[in-house]
Amino acid sequence: MEAEINGTSEERGNERRGIQSIEVGGALLQALVRIGAPMMLKDLAREAGMPPAKAHPYLVSFGKLGLIEQDPVTGRYGLGPFSLQMGLTALHGLDPLKAATAEISRLADEIQLNVAIAVWGNHGPTIVRIEESSKPIHVNMRPGTVMTPLLLSATGRVFAALLPARITRPLVDKELAQLAAAPQPALRMSQRHVDEVLAEVREHGMARALGNPIPGINAFSAPVFDHSGNLALAITAMGPAGSFDPAWDGPTARKVKACAEGISSRLGNTGAAKGA
Repeated sequence: MEAEINGTSEERGNERRGIQSIEVGGALLQALVRIGAPMMLKDLAREAGMPPAKAHPYLVSFGKLGLIEQDPVTGRYGLGPFSLQMGLTALHGLDPLKAATAEISRLADEIQLNVAIAVWGNHGPTIVRIEESSKPIHVNMRPGTVMTPLLLSATGRVFAALLPARITRPLVDKELAQLAAAPQPALRMSQRHVDEVLAEVREHGMARALGNPIPGINAFSAPVFDHSGNLALAITAMGPAGSFDPAWDGPTARKVKACAEGISSRLGNTGAAKGA
């Protein structure tokens, strides 16, 4: 009985320690992913921090598993078909909303603002989750809220600027006609103004709204892209104008954008978003 218990304890200890040879060999796979192109043995070994003679047996074994393949003409090593299969399987199993939820919780605590997740729904950008900061912020918004007019909210502007025009154009044209005839001069908007607003989103990689659509509330919204470069959702931080830093290069904007980029990275995005 004692031997069995000791054996179990030792086995658990080994699990915690891991298998060093796998970790060493894994450095070769990491190097290929990091460089993103096939490499000669000496270059790959150097990038992985080991002598070529040590790297070669790992590459042979990885080749048998399909993790790595060697070009018979150039002799360069690249990721193999099984690596691709594993990557695709992992990507298909990712849930953008799940990936974003944990991150916005940390962001809300860090910047002391309410943070929401929005996806494109049947009627436009729709809030699906709100994470409130520990500091009470009264914003009349809840899951299910549709962020329209599209052109007035930070969230709406992200989708208008970064989704394909065939998806957003009908709603944009409808809003433009309504806003052009708005009784309040501040809400009137021309096509030129729309183009400038959407160009601003693309320039900064995020959207900003000051006092719209909720008076006295400012917001930054940043896009999250999936592995194909498609817009998956938007992360929006909002709070009272008096305690909200509206600067494009301020800490609030930087942290919101960094959060969205981190989620995009988890979804397999390498930074090449598709244009609108």
